[in-house]
Amino acid sequence: MQDLPSLIARELSLPPKQVVAVIAMLDEGATIPFLARYRKEATGGLDEVVLRKLQDATTRVRRLESRREEVREALQQQGVLSVELEQALLTADSLARIEDLYLPYRPKRRTRAGVAREKGLKPLADHFTRLHHDKLIDVAQRFVNPEKGVPTLQDAVAGARDILAEMVAEDAGVRGRARVIALKEGVLSAARLPKGDDPQGKYTAYYDYAEPVARVAPHRVLALDRGEAEGVLRVSVQLPEARLLAFMQEAIRIPNPSWRAEADAAMADGLKRLLMPAIEREVRDVLTEKAQAHAIEVFAANVKALLLQPPLKGRVVMGIDPGFRTGCKVVVVDPMGNPLGDGLTIYPHEPQKQWALAIATLHELIVRHGVDVIAIGNGTASRETEQLVAELVPGTRVEYAIVSEAGASVYSASEVAREEFPDLDATQRGNISIARRLQDPLAELVKIDPAAIGVGLYQHDLAEKALAHALAGVVEDAVNHVGVDINTASASLLTHVAGLNRKVAKAIVTHRSVKGPFVRREAIQAVKGLGGKTFEQAAGFLRVMGGEEPLDATPIHPESYPAACQLLITLGLKADQTLPQALRARRSGLDVVALARQLGIGEPTLIDMLDALERPGRDPREDLPAPHLRSDILKLADLSPGMRLTGTVRNVVPFGAFVDIGLKHDGLVHVSELSDTFVRDPLQVVNVGLVVEVEVLDVDKVRGRVSLSRKRVLQKSANQQ
Repeated sequence: MQDLPSLIARELSLPPKQVVAVIAMLDEGATIPFLARYRKEATGGLDEVVLRKLQDATTRVRRLESRREEVREALQQQGVLSVELEQALLTADSLARIEDLYLPYRPKRRTRAGVAREKGLKPLADHFTRLHHDKLIDVAQRFVNPEKGVPTLQDAVAGARDILAEMVAEDAGVRGRARVIALKEGVLSAARLPKGDDPQGKYTAYYDYAEPVARVAPHRVLALDRGEAEGVLRVSVQLPEARLLAFMQEAIRIPNPSWRAEADAAMADGLKRLLMPAIEREVRDVLTEKAQAHAIEVFAANVKALLLQPPLKGRVVMGIDPGFRTGCKVVVVDPMGNPLGDGLTIYPHEPQKQWALAIATLHELIVRHGVDVIAIGNGTASRETEQLVAELVPGTRVEYAIVSEAGASVYSASEVAREEFPDLDATQRGNISIARRLQDPLAELVKIDPAAIGVGLYQHDLAEKALAHALAGVVEDAVNHVGVDINTASASLLTHVAGLNRKVAKAIVTHRSVKGPFVRREAIQAVKGLGGKTFEQAAGFLRVMGGEEPLDATPIHPESYPAACQLLITLGLKADQTLPQALRARRSGLDVVALARQLGIGEPTLIDMLDALERPGRDPREDLPAPHLRSDILKLADLSPGMRLTGTVRNVVPFGAFVDIGLKHDGLVHVSELSDTFVRDPLQVVNVGLVVEVEVLDVDKVRGRVSLSRKRVLQKSANQQ
C-alpha cells in the first residue's frame, strides 16, 4: 500500500511535493479559490480545476483506505486473514479489487453452494484442485449420506460442482481478468421491447443497436439507460463467453485429468449462472458511472460559462415573461436591478389579441423609464412575443435578447425571492429575475439551484450528490474569479465567497444594513461569526469600492498589503487614479525575479499584484464578447441553405452545440461542423454564451429543425485571408 500523496501524485501526474502541500492546506481548512489565487508558490500554480480533482482524489483514496481497513477487520474476525490474503488486500489499488478479495467471505444469502456446504460437500469440492490419483466416483461415494440430504452419488457430485462453480466465480484473479476482458471485448447492445412505447421515436436509433463497450460514447450510454428505465429498450452486454471460459480453465488448475470433465461443467455453470451476470452488471455500472461523470463535467462547464457571461452594466432593462391566455408579465428594472414601479400584464396573443394596446403600453414604459434593452423569457409564447417586440423597437434605440428562463419559477417560489420581494407575487419575482439575468447573470443565477439552470444533458438522470458537488464547486469558482462588492452583494452571492457560509453571509448583510457600508476590508472582521480563518479565506475576494484603502478595491490580499505598499515606493508610484497608466509605462522594463526577491514574495504573487494595480476594479467578464442583442426577427421560412447568421450558444453537449439564431427552437451545430479542425470535445472550441457566426446547412420545416455549420464560416474566412 502506497502513501496517500504518492497515489494521488501518480494518478494526476503531479509532483508529490505539490500534492503533499495542497493536502496539508486543505486539511487545515483552506478553500480551493484561496489556494488557486493566493498560494500559488505552494501549489505550483495549480488552477481550480486541478485542485478540485486533487481534492476529490484525496477523498476517494481515503474512502478506499477506510474500506480496506473495514474488510481487513471483518476477515480477521472471521479468522480467515492469512498472510497471503492480507498482503493481497494491502496492495489492492482499487475498490473493485478489495471487494473481489472479500467476496468469498462476505455474508450472503443462501446459495446452492451454501446448501452444498451445509451438507458437508466442501471436502469433495476441494478434491478438484488437489494433486491425487483417486477416481471421482470413489471419492464421491464417501459423501453419500441420505440423512444430510445427499441420497445419491449424483447428488454428491452435483453439490461439489455447485461449490466449485461459486469458488471459481468468486476468485479475485478470475473476476479481475474477466472484468478487463469484458471492458475490452464486450459489446453493448439494445433492442426495442415488444411492448415498448416510444410515440415520439426518441429511441429509434437504439431499436437494433450494438457497439463495442470500449468505444461507446457517454451520451449514448445515458440514452440507453433512460430508454431502459422507460420500458422502451432491453439493454445488455454481450460477453466473449468462450474466451472467459478458456481463461477460467487456465486459471483454476485441475491436477487429476479424470476429474476434468466435471470441473469444466462446474466452471461453465459458474460462468453462465454467476460470473457473467455479475460482470455484466459491473460493466453497465462502469459505463454509467463514466457517462455520468462526463455529463456532469459538461454540465459544470456549461454552468460556469453561463455564470461568467458579460454583464450589461448601467442598462435599464424591461423584462417580459411571455404567455398566451394569462398574458405577458412586464417589469422594468433600473441599472441596479431594482424594479421601477409595479409590474403589469399585457395580452397581445390568443385569446385576447390586444396587439396594438400591448405595443402602446410597452412604448409608454420605454419612454417613461428610459429602457435600453428588453429581455424576453424563452418559455411559452416566446417567439410570438419576440414578433411583438420586433414591431415595437424600430425607430427607438432599444434592442432585445431572448433570455433563458430556466429556474426562474424555482427562484420565484424560493425563500430568497420572498425575502427580496415579500410584497410581490411569484410571477413578478420570476420576471424580475429574467431582466436581471441580462444585467448580471452571475449575481442572479447564484440564487438558483445550478441543476435547474438547464444547460446539461440528461441532468435529471445523473447522480444527485455528484452533480450538486460539481456544480457547487463551479459556482464557487465563478463567484471568486469575479470578486464581490461587499457593500452591494446579496446574501445569495456572498454565500459562495471562499470561506463564507449562508449564516455568515446573512450576518454580513445584516451588519451593513444596521451599521452602514464597510469602509475598509478589515472592518469585515467585526461581523458576528466571522473569525480569523474565515477572514483569511474570504478577504481577497471581497471588494470595498471607494473606501478608505485603495487596495481594498483590488484582488490583492490584505496579507500582501505591506509588499504592495513597498512595491509602490520602490517604483516611485502613488495609489491614485494615475497609477494604472504609470505602471503600464514602467512594467515592461521590470526585473520580476529580482523585484520579487527584494519584496520577499513569490513571483506569481508579484505578477498578480502588478495585474491588479494596473487594472483596479477590473471585472474579468468585461474581456469577453458582449451579449448578442437583436432588433429584428427571423422566421423559419426565411432560412435557406448557405445563409450566414449570428447566434448565441445556448447549450453544449457531447455531440455538438445548440445555437440560438432567433427561431423558436435552437439550431444544432454537430460536433463535425464546429471547427475547421478535428474536434473530439465540443467544449474545446465553444462554450455557453459564446456569440458565433454560422451557416445554414439544412432546414427541416416539418419538424422545425435547423442544421448549422461553424466550420464552413471558418473555412471561408481562412480562404479569404
